[in-house]
Order: sequence, then structure tokens, then C-alpha cells
Amino acid sequence: MKFFVDTADVNEIKELAATGLLDGVTTNPSLIAKSGRDFKEAIAEICEIVPGPVSAEVAATETAGMLSEARELAKIAKNVTIKVPLTFDGLRACKELTGDGLMVNVTLCFNANQALLAAKAGATFVSPFIGRLDDAGQDGMLLIREIRQIFDNYQDLTTDILAASIRTVNHVREAALIGADVATIPPGILRALIKHPLTDKGLDAFLADWAKTGQKIV
Repeated sequence: MKFFVDTADVNEIKELAATGLLDGVTTNPSLIAKSGRDFKEAIAEICEIVPGPVSAEVAATETAGMLSEARELAKIAKNVTIKVPLTFDGLRACKELTGDGLMVNVTLCFNANQALLAAKAGATFVSPFIGRLDDAGQDGMLLIREIRQIFDNYQDLTTDILAASIRTVNHVREAALIGADVATIPPGILRALIKHPLTDKGLDAFLADWAKTGQKIV
């Protein structure tokens, strides 16, 4: 599974990229607004830090506007991934943009039929929103499972499942078990993946025992 970080905070991205575990970045208008940065400047800086896909979302809602904005965003860097909403206008834009060789992330996916349409439109990624479905009393992981089964039924569908709206470390584990291709994870959750109380306890014990030896490695 590939790990993307879901943030527009450049400092967070730099820290996580330094681990070598980061495969890409997703942003959205809310994250850009939270960062307080100029949109295109922030995307350009992120693209320099992370060589993998960096999702930048269009603001237009009609196909022509999406295409115009997408082509402007694509000028920023080769690893920009155009993010479009899962609407008919978004799918039309997706079809044309992927036909031009651009990467496209179709976002705001909430059912398997929508994911199938995104794949038919040639999407590079489709982003099912796990957490928002859970919030609505539905099973976000069931959606990941359904999409995985459908995509596996048809080998000509090459769209990656990008598990989004991740709220917990369990979401990451379950998405990986089901076979999501990518998880886009908030920085705090990404850091929490490494945590386990027994790891900390074991390390403390090892360090205490090593101190008793009075030795040094260097």
C-alpha cells in the first residue's frame, strides 16, 4: 500500500518525507484555506518536496472551467494530480485530462457505482471517503471492499483505490487488509501508526539493561 499524507502544511510534509515512507500528498480547498498559503505557491513547494503524485483540486463545477483550471495547475509541476469531483462534469473532465496524459484523482466517492464510473472515465485514482460514511452511520470499509471486488473483476480497470477521509489507525489497517492501493492519511494518524505501548515498554527495558553494562558503541 502507498501512503499519501493529507495536508497542505509544508513543514509537516517535509518532516514526513524525510522518513522515506511518503509516496504522495493530497490537498483540498479546506486544507489550503487552513494553511493560509497561496494555492499555486503551496502546490509548487509541495511538488518539490515530494516526487510522487500531489493532488490539487479544481474549484470550477462545470467541465469547461475544470479543464481550464486543470491545465493551469498542470503547468506547476509534472507530478501534479488534478483532483475533480465525482459529478458528470467531473467525469467528462477526467476523461479528457487522462486522455492528455495527466493524472486525475476523482474525489468525493460514496458508493461503488460512482467508483465504477470514475474507473470507466480513466481516473488514475478514485477517493472513497471512509470517515464521512462512518459519520453518517454507514460502513466506510464495506465501500472499499465493494470497489476492490468490482475492480478485480475487470482487469481493464486500472484505477487505484485511494482510501480517503481516514480517521483512525484501524482505518489504515483495514483498508490495507482489503487491498486499497493507497491511503491518504492525516499527519497525526500517520505518526500514530508506529505507536504501540509494548514497543515503548520493550525499548525502555533494553535501554535499562544496556545502561547496566556500562558500555558504549561509539
